[in-house]
Amino acid sequence: MVAAAMATAASAGMPPLIGPRRLRSHGFTVRCAAVAGGAAEAPAASTGARAMSADCVVVGGGISGLCTAQALATKHGVSDVLVTEARARPGGNITTVERPEEGYLWEEGPNSFQPSDPVLTMAVDSGLKDDLVFGDPNAPRFVLWEGKLRPVPSKPADLPFFDLMSIPGKLRAGFGALGIRPPPPGREESVEEFVRRNLGAEVFERLIEPFCSGVYAGDPSKLSMKAAFGKVWRLEEAGGSIIGGTIKTIQERGKNPKPPRDPRLPKPKGQTVASFRKGLAMLPNAITSSLGSKVKLSWKLTSVTKSDGKGYVLVYETPEGVVSVEAKSVIMTIPSYVASDILRPLSSDAADALSRFYYPPVAAVTISYPKEAIRKECLIDGELQGFGQLHPRSQGVETLGTIYSSSLFPNRAPAGRVLLLNYIGGATNTGIVSKSESELVEAVDRDLRKMLINPRAADPLVLGVRVWPQAIPQFLVGHLDLLEAAKSALGRGGYDGLFLGGNYVAGVALGRCVEGAYESASQISDFLTKYAYK
Repeated sequence: MVAAAMATAASAGMPPLIGPRRLRSHGFTVRCAAVAGGAAEAPAASTGARAMSADCVVVGGGISGLCTAQALATKHGVSDVLVTEARARPGGNITTVERPEEGYLWEEGPNSFQPSDPVLTMAVDSGLKDDLVFGDPNAPRFVLWEGKLRPVPSKPADLPFFDLMSIPGKLRAGFGALGIRPPPPGREESVEEFVRRNLGAEVFERLIEPFCSGVYAGDPSKLSMKAAFGKVWRLEEAGGSIIGGTIKTIQERGKNPKPPRDPRLPKPKGQTVASFRKGLAMLPNAITSSLGSKVKLSWKLTSVTKSDGKGYVLVYETPEGVVSVEAKSVIMTIPSYVASDILRPLSSDAADALSRFYYPPVAAVTISYPKEAIRKECLIDGELQGFGQLHPRSQGVETLGTIYSSSLFPNRAPAGRVLLLNYIGGATNTGIVSKSESELVEAVDRDLRKMLINPRAADPLVLGVRVWPQAIPQFLVGHLDLLEAAKSALGRGGYDGLFLGGNYVAGVALGRCVEGAYESASQISDFLTKYAYK
């Protein structure tokens, strides 16, 4: 399905970035918890500066940076790598929290990932094959429409029977996908423009608009179709219509079969999502353990300069004092606005382009109810089953969506309880940054009582409220042009070997960050090979 293809990244949940804000409790009960794999004790400071060198310095110890370093080592034999992270723990946006004495484990950043081969390869290479957990591929996803949670079709055979769209709406989508629709306008389209033109108003309003909220917490009237959902955009570009492009893609795959699949990788059953036994933090923690002393925490980068010879000099403030690192290559996997400040002395044009990417705020609200609080009509065989639900902005609820965490993966909540991860805020609701914790919880609880929770149920147990003031980079119309402008400015300045990476480059879903890390590692390896012969 086209809608399913566009919603692919939604299975990774919301991936907030840096700078979380913990809010004080007002009214609801808040349980303290420890972040899984928390910060190591900082070593004692020492006097004097130190000098180091590396073939590659990866700036940023989030999932993009760590996976880039891991890919350099496992796929390209580049082991002289340094990963530097300003915070005291690795993992960046990945924030797994556990309260083992009560049986709760939850995520406050991304919730899961699509088990593509690149992600599975990274997990296996990090020693986590036996810790992978997969969701039920038949778990339904729901969209709120006219007061009712309605299942989203998961396969073509579901199309005639699902009640989220009318028969005229389904016919409009079918004819449009075949190419019976207005032609492209000859300019970059927003997601809303592309979907309305190709598939009609109902597909946009009832499927794609809520999925844009689920992936980007974004405004589809401003998001770029080409940048945000490039795979679907390329179908029309390649085949003259969405169906035509799909047929052409299948034909090309037949002519150019993929290489044999790595036999080490597990084979997920159907379209599903995945995590790890003890949450997503297991991946960055395992990579950090594998890289050992090559990962430097609490290292704050203060400057990057071109060295007198080849390469770069990076200066850090660290717990041991000032450290200077000479590097043949550098990749910045930090948020674009942080990279902008660091790179401004090198290239004001690149810095200006990087400063223009927009990151709206998002709050992750994790709450638990007793199972009997779920409305009977929302239960399947007496249980809350499914991935979760999304809420179009037109339906009068503030919460963007809710993930059924305890239904998705095992051992997320104690028996008799359901665990719900709710996202609120985004590009269309930036005022969440001024709300108190109780106001955010009350908004989520109020919304859930309209369709999922019995109105007379007791107050939820509040496990965590985390506000990310600058959360998800928005792939707005013009995003790819801005990114190319930043890269071109660095190239014009002679800054070969200085790369840009991270989710504003590769994509916001966790899986795309891992795939982008492999792509970046290949580029860096190629550069280092050429560097050796200069």
